[in-house]
Amino acid sequence: MKKPTKKNSGKKKTIVLCSSASFYKQVLDVRDALKKLGFKVLVPLTAGKMEKSGDFKVETYKTWFADSNAYDRKRFLTKHHFDKIAEGDSILVLNYEKNGKPGYIGGAVLMEMGVALHLGKKVYILNPIDETVGYKEEILGMLPVILNGDLNLIK
Repeated sequence: MKKPTKKNSGKKKTIVLCSSASFYKQVLDVRDALKKLGFKVLVPLTAGKMEKSGDFKVETYKTWFADSNAYDRKRFLTKHHFDKIAEGDSILVLNYEKNGKPGYIGGAVLMEMGVALHLGKKVYILNPIDETVGYKEEILGMLPVILNGDLNLIK
């Protein structure tokens, strides 16, 4: 019997996109590309707000830097995305260059990867990881599939 493909398997696989907020414009582009490949795609809540408003300045949304009482919002967003990871079949980490670091993966995304690992979700990383990151061992220990920029390698 022929193995079903994404197009005829009936249930679309759900991919949850994880990235630094600095990359949320790219998140929306990747979401659209993955939808064309037949996936259901979940994105961070703030990425959707940025899309609706057209404002992709991270400072607009990270209000906790100006008001430490707003960290409850950061907590809510973190837990909300963890729930999406639980709902999905896999995660895709979008790791572009940031602060002169190619393949940047920050602390929040590392936590999201840990949640995915714990829940038994497949972890994909779009680009090779930053070779100098202090937690490279932890990332590689999750046995991610590094796509080298090719979304077609997602199963």
